[in-house]
Amino acid sequence: MNVKICGLKDKAGMDAAVNAGARYVGLVFFAKSPRNVTIGMAASLAIDVPLGVAKVALTVDANDSFLDEIVNKVPLDMLQLHGAETPARVAGIRARYGLPVMKAVGVGDKEDLAALAEYEAVADQILVDAKPPQTAVLPGGNGLSFDWRLIKGRTWQKPWMLAGGLTPSNVAEAIRLTGAAQVDVSSGVESAPGVKDAARIKAFIEAAGIVG
Repeated sequence: MNVKICGLKDKAGMDAAVNAGARYVGLVFFAKSPRNVTIGMAASLAIDVPLGVAKVALTVDANDSFLDEIVNKVPLDMLQLHGAETPARVAGIRARYGLPVMKAVGVGDKEDLAALAEYEAVADQILVDAKPPQTAVLPGGNGLSFDWRLIKGRTWQKPWMLAGGLTPSNVAEAIRLTGAAQVDVSSGVESAPGVKDAARIKAFIEAAGIVG
């Protein structure tokens, strides 16, 4: 079981995630998010992450100039695209930067499942997240889940990660229902928006099947 702790913005949170056994750590580059980091902040946090823990940059419909700056200044292992990027855009970013790309796909009902196959064709990994409400400011990190039974038993073509409303109390059930081998959490391990809680991070990872 691989766990991704997303939306880290200070050394205490990063250390808590790494020490508890996270296999991915996420840095959010989206100004509207309470988890947003500057490129300087991200570079400082990423430089001390040990080998074996993947450093992921989350962006939302970012243009090439912004992605260029992130990739050139922050030591990264993966790009996470969490906006309305088309399959063609995902393929273009993957080719431009030579980094693995994870594409987030929002799921609300069975009609949304067709997009999974479209993005599996061009991305290295898929992040299956809860589809945000139309009024939501954030494309993710809203603490919402979807009906996990929608993807139960699906045959996947690429590695994938489950996200959306996961907490220490429900992650084991989510894994059981979906068969996920990777899970992502952000708001579910926070004491306040953007404030990671070390005890909740540890409890989440232990519940997901990893003992740090």
